[in-house]
Amino acid sequence: MDGLMTPVLELSAERLARNVEAVRRRIAPSVLMLAMKDDAYGHGVEWVLDALSADPALDRFGSFDVETGERVRARRPHARVFAWATSTDEEIARALDAGLELGIGDEDYLRRVLAVARDRERTAAVHLKIDTGLHRNGVRPERWPAFVAAVDGAQRAGLLRVVGLWSHLAEASDAEDDAAAGVFRHALEVLRAAGIDPADTHLTASAASWWRPELRASVCRIGAFCYGIRSADGPDIPGIGPVATLSAPVIDARADTVDVGIGALHGFPSNLVGAPVGTPAGPRAIRAIGDTRMTVDAWSGASRGDAVTIFGPGDHGEPDATALAERIDTVGEEIVTRLTPAVRRIATR
Repeated sequence: MDGLMTPVLELSAERLARNVEAVRRRIAPSVLMLAMKDDAYGHGVEWVLDALSADPALDRFGSFDVETGERVRARRPHARVFAWATSTDEEIARALDAGLELGIGDEDYLRRVLAVARDRERTAAVHLKIDTGLHRNGVRPERWPAFVAAVDGAQRAGLLRVVGLWSHLAEASDAEDDAAAGVFRHALEVLRAAGIDPADTHLTASAASWWRPELRASVCRIGAFCYGIRSADGPDIPGIGPVATLSAPVIDARADTVDVGIGALHGFPSNLVGAPVGTPAGPRAIRAIGDTRMTVDAWSGASRGDAVTIFGPGDHGEPDATALAERIDTVGEEIVTRLTPAVRRIATR
């Protein structure tokens, strides 16, 4: 199939900038840390950074892993970049060399970071993680005082500098999140009692940052909403729209159905049969999904080369990425990251 007849992911820099500004207004006075994990949620780390190059206020990034952090550092030499995944010793060394900030959520990782910092004669900038109930890494509350004592000793020795306290919310219920926030506040009190007062505190990601202002701390880690990906089972977000629009061409048209050039080998799961897609005549249902094509209900005048929109802002009746994800019990960001590697990208202002 020639290049013009392959799926296309259209990325809107204008939409991205509007989303970021809408998020920033919503969370003020908290500071935005733009999450860049999973290749910026499938949009491309370098593309996102270039698209936002005219935004001097955006100087905090959450990279998840060290490799992504290095990619951010290459485009943003003076930004603060937070890599929170537990890393190998070699990755820790690279992170310290690149000036990345590391998330530390257990005693063993603390020991390894300190060992690398000592060997390389560097001071590691770190964000300490308390487990507030999600159990996704993080120091358990009963171990927190001893952990803080070890951190205090390392900071006095010049091996690390505590710049942040952070955690994840389960977002299972308001009551559970309120309890988690209480654990987080107590952890901060323990730190301050030990003479450690981190400048940054961050507990909330996209949904809680937007809908639970009382849980925001000095920083909010937000990825999905900035890219226009709403939460699963969540409402539309005022002022936020999808940055990415995925379309594929009609490759064969018949009276009742058309074949569209995207399928399971592109990452489009076969259990999306029945989902709507956008066409020049509005939404049409998917009838079948094969390896490299899918069959869709036809419309009057359908012809080869017509664009069918798989997900996007809804201009042609298409669903957003989260609506597709909800049909297969996943999340919108996974749909975007799954489908984008096998398609041709174009960028617009």
